[in-house]
Amino acid sequence: MTIRFSAIGLVVEDFGRSFECYRTLGLDLPAEAPDAPHFEVTAADGVRLMWDTIDSVKSFDPGFEPGAGGPSLAFECGSPGEVDEMYAALVAAGCTSAMKPWDAAWGQRYASLLDPDGHGIDLFAALSE
Repeated sequence: MTIRFSAIGLVVEDFGRSFECYRTLGLDLPAEAPDAPHFEVTAADGVRLMWDTIDSVKSFDPGFEPGAGGPSLAFECGSPGEVDEMYAALVAAGCTSAMKPWDAAWGQRYASLLDPDGHGIDLFAALSE
């Protein structure tokens, strides 16, 4: 059996609102939301990030209820200052703060946010090299 990690899926209420958040993180996403229930992009390493609307998921899973929790997407920043800058940019793009930037005991500048649909986004950078 051959298995490899291939994709991360996000269920969202509004593509445009979600895309604004993830464009801020550097993902190449269209300015206009697609007129489809599913959209995906492939990162340079081949991993796909996929979006599906709540209505689309409910079409095959009528009991589906969106909620907080689940995995977070972690983004490494180039410096501790970039963690702070990206955190501010994401809040401006519609994300909600979960933990403001702070110096973690394990040697990283760290921050956590929630995207407009409650998916976790973590930002981090080494405090020193």
